[in-house]
Amino acid sequence: MRADEIQVAAVIGAGTMGHGIAQVLATAGIETRLYDVAPGMVERGLGAARANLDKGVLKGKVDAKVRDQAVAKLSGTTKLEEALQGAQCAIEAVPEKLELKQSIFADLGARLGAGVLLATNTSSLSVTRIAAVTPHPPRVVGMHFFNPVHIMKLVEVVAGDRSSEEALACAMDLARRLGKDPIRVKDSPGFATSRLGVLVGLEAIRMLESGVASAADIDKAMTLGYGFPMGPLELSDLVGLDVRLSIAEHLARELGPRFEPPNLLREKVQRGELGKKTGKGFHDWKRAE
Repeated sequence: MRADEIQVAAVIGAGTMGHGIAQVLATAGIETRLYDVAPGMVERGLGAARANLDKGVLKGKVDAKVRDQAVAKLSGTTKLEEALQGAQCAIEAVPEKLELKQSIFADLGARLGAGVLLATNTSSLSVTRIAAVTPHPPRVVGMHFFNPVHIMKLVEVVAGDRSSEEALACAMDLARRLGKDPIRVKDSPGFATSRLGVLVGLEAIRMLESGVASAADIDKAMTLGYGFPMGPLELSDLVGLDVRLSIAEHLARELGPRFEPPNLLREKVQRGELGKKTGKGFHDWKRAE
């Protein structure tokens, strides 16, 4: 199991994270199949990856030849057997629901041999519990990418209780092959980044809820005062408030009441104000466009 020997990869889930992961795999020269149960999701995912590459060319950040090679390496399917044919690596990027991920990994484990690297993009769930349903749990690791995947450099490589050193080294090297800068963390709720990032985001929401300052000014405080690349409320909008709520609820169960979601977050999710993807969250994204 070596990262430099991976020539074919499957990405399971064609949403924001899935198509981003597929894009960077293809850009690195790996034949990549993007799988989703919904045909529309596959087409949107492929379209978004191509649009990102086109934008990179227009901005002078991606060579046109690299873009063309990446597009040629990237394909999509709604048939899992097609996605997994010959794959030496499979990365799951479906919603943060343990039962869903376990179902997928049970299937992947049954279809793919012990030498195939299996990685979950979970940002907070237990890699150990996800791996437990598979044959050969030692080849299962966490690879937590960040949005937007083609820009963000960090990948958290998460060591489950039974993850092998070979699989972890492969995941670290694969992240580097994709142009990322990985860190290795223990399998614990929220790992390193979600645990810290969600806590800052929740406190920012509580500040907004109690009228300490406007959303714009809270974000400005952290970008100008602490050098954050974007404010915690803007980041929450980008991640998706439904996603942030789900992660916070999970961390509250695992780590205690300091992660209890504020009422304002629950209310926005109930109203369908989920952030950038719906045009409104803590900021008005339609107006920004």
